[in-house]
Amino acid sequence: MAPLLVMSMSGFCGYAALVSATPMWAVHGGGGTTGAGAVNGVLMGFTVLTQPLVPRALRCAGWGSVMVLGLLLLGIPSLLHLLTDSLGVTLALSAVRGLGFGILTVTSSAAIAELVPKPQRGVAIGTYGLSIAGPQIVLLPLCPWLATDVGFWAVFVVGALPLVGCAPALALARRLPRDPAVVVGIEPVQRRGHTYRVLLRPTTLLLVVTLAGGALITFLPQIAHSVWVTVAGLLLLTGSSAVSRWAVGGPADRYGSQPFMWPLILLAAAAMAVVAFALHLGDAGAAGLLLVAAMAVLGVSYGALQTLTLLVSFESVKPHEYGVASAVWNVGFDSGTGLGAVLVGALAAGTSFPVALGCTAAVLLLALPLAVWRPRASSAVTAPPSP
Repeated sequence: MAPLLVMSMSGFCGYAALVSATPMWAVHGGGGTTGAGAVNGVLMGFTVLTQPLVPRALRCAGWGSVMVLGLLLLGIPSLLHLLTDSLGVTLALSAVRGLGFGILTVTSSAAIAELVPKPQRGVAIGTYGLSIAGPQIVLLPLCPWLATDVGFWAVFVVGALPLVGCAPALALARRLPRDPAVVVGIEPVQRRGHTYRVLLRPTTLLLVVTLAGGALITFLPQIAHSVWVTVAGLLLLTGSSAVSRWAVGGPADRYGSQPFMWPLILLAAAAMAVVAFALHLGDAGAAGLLLVAAMAVLGVSYGALQTLTLLVSFESVKPHEYGVASAVWNVGFDSGTGLGAVLVGALAAGTSFPVALGCTAAVLLLALPLAVWRPRASSAVTAPPSP
């Protein structure tokens, strides 16, 4: 697990450093609110387009080549931001980084399923989640301050840290299976369709909670009325997310994921409603405290549901479909993050941020029936036989 954790941490340093700072860079270049939202929208859009292709790339090129390519595509463009703050260039570099991030996310989570047996997988997923949350705890709140008080150049240097992960990626590749059937999961069309259907529920639940998180990560530096609210809010969001993502793994191994999912969706909806209300109150000191507290609560759901939905995804498929499950799960995560940036930004431009974030709370409530519903049996067992 050690090479996997080091590779993932370095890669997520590049993601976390820029995810809240590049929207600021777009505003610095005259892009406005719409341009700021488009930056992470493009990043996540290209991430999502890449993720379904990663299992096949692993079969064709092998783990080492694919993982190193992802880290290069994620790290090098960060330094190129130093050349210009033009919105067009910023969006283009975000697209390239999205390709790298798509590769990193799928290969990292798929590797967990290959390395760790099922009875310990919840704890392993939680540990992995804690390792990649560490960079986000530090860099998400730090980099907006770093960009403002030190200079954007410092953020872009930190954003190149994925390059450090290339050597651990090669070491990890030597421990992973080379069999293409294990990596990709070659199944008839009937089985593939069934696989995507059973993955739809956990992926949708993941999408709605990351939509909420993605909106706040993107826009908090612009909607908060003081630097302390931005720093404290992002710190508590990422901190509580990291703790809950790790802590829920053990209980999920013992009791299953289902008992925890619907309360967490309700908790996320309540937190987003409080965020919207706090913004409606304006720049009063009490409003800032309320906003920060609500972000800490949202982080609990944001982190725990990541672990639970990934665990359900792996439990729902056959072992040689872990690559597909990883890709679909990551599509849900990054689609939600991108939609949170683009849709909330567009809605806020036409109305206000309190209205846009209140609508996000409503979307979470609409997903509650999916969280309450209990599938009758694991799809890995009940899947129709291959012809």
